[in-house]
Amino acid sequence: MSTINSQDDEDTFKILIATDIHLGYLEKDPVRGNDTFVTFNEILDHAQKNEVDFVLLGGDLFHENKPSRKTVHSCLESLRKYCMGDRPVQFEILSDQAVNFYYSKFPWVNYQDENLNISIPIFTIHGNHDDPTGADALCALDILSCAGLLNHFGRSNSVEKIDISPILLRKGRTKIALYGLGAIPDERLYRMFVNKQVTMLRPKEDEDSWFNLFVIHQNRSKHGATNYIPEQFLDDFIDLVVWGHEHECKIAPFQNERQRFYVSQPGSSVVTSLSPGEAVKKHIGLLHVKGKKMNMQKIALETVRTFHMEDIVLADHPDLFNPDNPRVTQAIQAFCMEKVELMLDNAERGRLGNPRQPEKPLIRLRVDYTGGFEPFSVHRFSQKYMDRVANPKDIIHFFRHRELKEKNDSDLNFGKLVSRPASEGMTLRVEDLVKQYFQTAEKKVQLSLLTERGMGEAVQEFVDKEEKDAIEELVKFQLEKTQRFLKERRTDAEEGKIDEEVRKFRESRKENTEEEDEEVREAMTRARAHRSEDAVLVAASSDEELMDTGMKGTGDSDDGLPATLSRGRGRARGRARGARGQNPTARGSSQRGRAFRSLKPQPSLNSSKSYSENIIDDDSDLEDISIVPSSRVNQRLSTTPSRSKIGSQSQTFRGVDFESDEDEFDPFKSTATSRRTK
Repeated sequence: MSTINSQDDEDTFKILIATDIHLGYLEKDPVRGNDTFVTFNEILDHAQKNEVDFVLLGGDLFHENKPSRKTVHSCLESLRKYCMGDRPVQFEILSDQAVNFYYSKFPWVNYQDENLNISIPIFTIHGNHDDPTGADALCALDILSCAGLLNHFGRSNSVEKIDISPILLRKGRTKIALYGLGAIPDERLYRMFVNKQVTMLRPKEDEDSWFNLFVIHQNRSKHGATNYIPEQFLDDFIDLVVWGHEHECKIAPFQNERQRFYVSQPGSSVVTSLSPGEAVKKHIGLLHVKGKKMNMQKIALETVRTFHMEDIVLADHPDLFNPDNPRVTQAIQAFCMEKVELMLDNAERGRLGNPRQPEKPLIRLRVDYTGGFEPFSVHRFSQKYMDRVANPKDIIHFFRHRELKEKNDSDLNFGKLVSRPASEGMTLRVEDLVKQYFQTAEKKVQLSLLTERGMGEAVQEFVDKEEKDAIEELVKFQLEKTQRFLKERRTDAEEGKIDEEVRKFRESRKENTEEEDEEVREAMTRARAHRSEDAVLVAASSDEELMDTGMKGTGDSDDGLPATLSRGRGRARGRARGARGQNPTARGSSQRGRAFRSLKPQPSLNSSKSYSENIIDDDSDLEDISIVPSSRVNQRLSTTPSRSKIGSQSQTFRGVDFESDEDEFDPFKSTATSRRTK
């Protein structure tokens, strides 16, 4: 639309959007080890060249929960190179930052820190790969946030109720309410939405003038009954949802017909699985917001390693392959080689116009050998392409399709037979494997005290988060609870009656999923506390050994005493210096006391908003959307006068005038260049 063509005016936000960067993925691979770091540099380079107001990331910046030193160092290097500088930040924060960043020791946005020169702020939520864990519930993003290199928001520590308070941004006459929700187990969040325990707070003043932007990191596609988040769960006042976690690139905003908001799914910036969704060309988005209108410009990533994929069904070529032919395996291998060579030629032609693209492509050929065929040696086949592809061991994937039919054998519906790879298209989780094992195990190894759900989550914590005491603490906790139950029931000391009472107690716990979740959380808390106590004991024992060694080296004389005392005084001075001036609530409240009203998540079938939209899809990959909501009657909450302080700026705003239409209105006239004191 012509109204957003002037992209650099003082009322237009420019936001670079990306998700699922997965820094450190396959970092030890000699060919693909640096792919994530190169693409991350390209993303930040686009942000710098387009002079964006800020970068918005949708989770999974890191691939591992505990990234390696190389990964953290490379990330710090990129952030310092591209995000620090003297270019002034042209927008202001209106909300109470002590609420937005309540879990941080420095509860204010990084560009307002007078000790830092930030030219491109980054706002990010955490994903399921880099989520907070451990006794202190910290993640790698908290390290970067503490260093002042990005702003981590969208955390929720409560498992009973979630209140999402937005970061309120203003640039000229454009106001954005930025909502964020970091990754939460899908089943738990699904249940909280159903029980109306998720609330999105809205600003009281002139609420329909805000552009509401929500970033989330959950399953969007359905993986089970409750293992995803339906779009209908989200509030209908939202204008745009940036959906992370899904790796297929669908960055063009798509409107939800029921809720009337738009959803953009940027996808990942690196191929982490050889699946069809990853073969779609990778993009990031440059979002322009002016008033209630938005425009999404797709930017193709040039440094992403190309990925070509093709499927072969041998049964579809009866003229070429006969299972009874003794040389049919050699014929199949020759046919696969032709297909791989063709994909390599296509990859080479695509790389000619882009010298920044990695030389070796990713190739995947899926072969359905249903119908009596036998697979050939994949290892021998891959040896021919060791120097030509980036994934020689994974070029060929053999599978047989499974037929899923109706339970009623007398009324078969052949239209519902499903053909799909056995090991493709589904994600196996540790807790699912544990549950599946006990469901199919013999009776003598079945669980009689614990539940499959609790055991599965404990094993998941042990595998993903290295909580070594998780299983032991869960067993102890549930054993203690069962013993208390038996004492309260005053069960007779007969083995048969005890077993029956234990079985009934176990079944009642399985039916009450919320109580079972609480048991698992309590056990995990115990495990983390136990680990912290062990760490303290180890540190104390190490200090005692050092003391003993020092005393033995000096005999019975007093010569060793001053050294020991001076070391103790040195530590105390270090702590005193480090603790000086650390008052997390002394600053960072840009808009104290800003009133919010809560909107319960009750999506209506008939939306009260009327939208006029204009979507342009031309050769420049631009997409313009105009959103004009009608007025709505809402219950207001009382508000108190508020004050906004932005970094080291000297100007103080009393109240917020969002209605001014005067021509000389220029919020950055006196503040843009004096943002920080040199």
